[in-house]
Amino acid sequence: MQERATTTRTAILEAAARLFDEKGYAATSISEISALSGRTSGAVYFHYTSKENLARAVVEAHFAAWPPLIGGADSAGCPMERLVLLSFLVARAFRDDVVVRAGARLWSERKAIDAVLPVPFVGWIETVTALLRDARLRGDLSPGVDPQAAGRSVVCAFYGLHTVSDALDGRRRIEAHLVDLWHLLLPALQPGPDPAALLTRVRDRLPVARG
Repeated sequence: MQERATTTRTAILEAAARLFDEKGYAATSISEISALSGRTSGAVYFHYTSKENLARAVVEAHFAAWPPLIGGADSAGCPMERLVLLSFLVARAFRDDVVVRAGARLWSERKAIDAVLPVPFVGWIETVTALLRDARLRGDLSPGVDPQAAGRSVVCAFYGLHTVSDALDGRRRIEAHLVDLWHLLLPALQPGPDPAALLTRVRDRLPVARG
C-alpha cells in the first residue's frame, strides 16, 4: 500500500513539474496535472491538498537534488577541481532534469504562489565559499581573493550564465558556455592558472552525457 502511494505521489509530482516547466504556475491546472499523471484530480488533492502545496513540493524536490551532486564531486581531485566539476553536474541537472528546471521556474514565479518556498542560492554560496577556503589552505587560491566575496560572485556568474543560455539556446550549449566562463574565472582565482588542463581533468571525470 505504501509503495503504491509513493508511486502515485511521484507520478503526480513529475507531471506537475513537467507542466510547471513548460507552462508556468498560473497556466497549469490540477485537471492537466491529473491527465498527464494518469491519476484522478481527487488523488492529486489527496496527496498534495492544493496546487500551492504541489508547487512547494516541486521546489523542495529541486533543492533535494543538490546534496547528491555535491557528494558526487567531493572525491574529485583538489578543491578547485571539485568546484568546477560541481558546476558541470549542476549545469547538466538544469538541462536534463525537469524537476530541477521546474523548481527554478516556480521560484521565479513565487509572487503568484501562496506558499512559503525555500530560499535559493544561500546554500550554493556557502558551498562554493567552503571550496574556495579549502583551496586557500592548499595554496591554490590567489592571495588577493576573498573566498566569501568570490564565492558569491561565482554563484552569480554561474546562474547568470544559466539564465542567458536558457533564453538563447534552451541550455543546449550550456557546457560549452561553462567552459568559456571557467576560462575567464580561473585565471582570476588561481595563483598559477592552467584552465585548459584543469578543465580537461574535470571533463574526464564527468559521466557520459545523455543523448
